[in-house]
Amino acid sequence: MIDLHCHILPNIDDGAKSIDEAIALVALASEQGVSRMVATPHIHLGIYDNNLQSINAAYRLLCDALALTNIDIQLRAAAEVRISPEIMLFIEQQQLPFVGRYQQKDVLLLELPSSHIPPGTDKLISWLLAKNVLPMIAHPERNRELQVHPDRIMPFVNAGCLLQLTAASLTGDMGPSPQQLSEYLLKKKLYSIVASDCHSLNRRPPKIALAYDAISQLVDEDYAYSMTTAMPDSISSSLFEQTR
Repeated sequence: MIDLHCHILPNIDDGAKSIDEAIALVALASEQGVSRMVATPHIHLGIYDNNLQSINAAYRLLCDALALTNIDIQLRAAAEVRISPEIMLFIEQQQLPFVGRYQQKDVLLLELPSSHIPPGTDKLISWLLAKNVLPMIAHPERNRELQVHPDRIMPFVNAGCLLQLTAASLTGDMGPSPQQLSEYLLKKKLYSIVASDCHSLNRRPPKIALAYDAISQLVDEDYAYSMTTAMPDSISSSLFEQTR
């Protein structure tokens, strides 16, 4: 399995707080059958002001530490980018890392606020697509506007956006509303991938294996395999072909 959304880089956002916790999260993912991970720390202006330099520094630190272990996993780094007008400038300046490529477009892991869909989101997505950037919307099931009006995701799906499910939403750890919306979207097969979005060992550990089982039961095993392995591989293969 391949995890394209996780907060395992140490001391860079609200994820792993130490190199030891980062290694433990990677080890736990590996035990569940994850063979590749793309670390996606937050880029959220004014809260987590990460950039290519800070992400690469934390990534190198974790890679060096993992090299001293026997954990058999491949690691790359990208980011989860909170929606903002500044994204357009960052794209023009080539300052945002992508989680991979799909259908000849760079895939940007794009985070909406938990409360609503900001006005102008449709225009930003159209602009990104015109720039050959394909948004993959992170955990839409956790957006409260979508929980009340689930069909408001459809303009983004129809535009071509990918959707990423957080495993813990489906297992109920995020509460009943995210679980209900995730099941609704799964039954319509609107999600492209499932990812752990893991942050910590206790509060938010990786649970992709549990999500695989849940998707298999709710929809079918082929869709579970596509979401955990085939589609994440298609998206991220360009990253893992590179020497990092």
